[in-house]
Amino acid sequence: MEQSRAAYLVEALPYIRNYQGATLVIKYGGHAMVDESLRDSFAQDVALLRFVGFNPVVVHGGGPQIDELLKRLKIEYRFVEGQRFTDPATMDVVEMVLCGRVGKDIVNRITRAGGEAIGLSGKDAGLIKAVRKRLPSRNADLAATPETIDIGQVGEPSSINISVLTHMTSGGFIPVIAPIGVDDLGVTYNINADTVAAAVAVAMKAARLILLTDVPGVLDKENNVIERLTDAQVPELKKSGVISGGMLPKLDCCVSAIRGGCKSTSIIDGRVPHSLLLELFTDKGCGTEIAAAIPPVKP
Repeated sequence: MEQSRAAYLVEALPYIRNYQGATLVIKYGGHAMVDESLRDSFAQDVALLRFVGFNPVVVHGGGPQIDELLKRLKIEYRFVEGQRFTDPATMDVVEMVLCGRVGKDIVNRITRAGGEAIGLSGKDAGLIKAVRKRLPSRNADLAATPETIDIGQVGEPSSINISVLTHMTSGGFIPVIAPIGVDDLGVTYNINADTVAAAVAVAMKAARLILLTDVPGVLDKENNVIERLTDAQVPELKKSGVISGGMLPKLDCCVSAIRGGCKSTSIIDGRVPHSLLLELFTDKGCGTEIAAAIPPVKP
């Protein structure tokens, strides 16, 4: 038993060495945010990453918690093409839940695990500048002048002010970011957490972007986990139908991050306790790693 436990530590050694001082951007969402024990194991993982010399940055979602409060307040809500329609009343609830209840709970758990976490939103120090997101209409390809579908105060990140993040990570703190952005006129936007995580990973030149999900990873036609992919393989997997549904936007975020300079990305199973450590410190990992087909040339 002792030899087996020691073997795990030895297996982790090269990964710890390779990622010393590296920035890891982690998108935290799904079942891992709902299950009490998984919430604590995630916090422990993030604190441990900081202790061994990594610079973790957490970007979190909170869809189920938003739905819960909207129902309690008797505010009707709807989704358009899979996107939450965000009117001003819904935006108030989104900001309240993400920046308050959810964000502070994550900060509290990481701090209790021994880390020093600080909650942020895109409004803090102009962290996330946003632009309004507009969805193309279903007949956009046929129309001479394509129309767009209004989904309210839903945005996309246009720029990330990394100075606040680098100050925090260099000081030993762990940023915990709520995906709320603001435009030049001060309008607040609800932004997809995967998209924000990818933008932060690119802006910070992160070594890894890791997305926690409710599935084992990217699955092939036989429902087996594809352990490794390159960005060049993704279009064919989409075309063949191997990748579909909710996995499509996640892989798009990974490809965007890779082509923006992030060295490697992973989609892992957040339902597995300590999945972050398994992905980063073991040979097998805990999901699907997506990397560049042609590694970038070092300057």
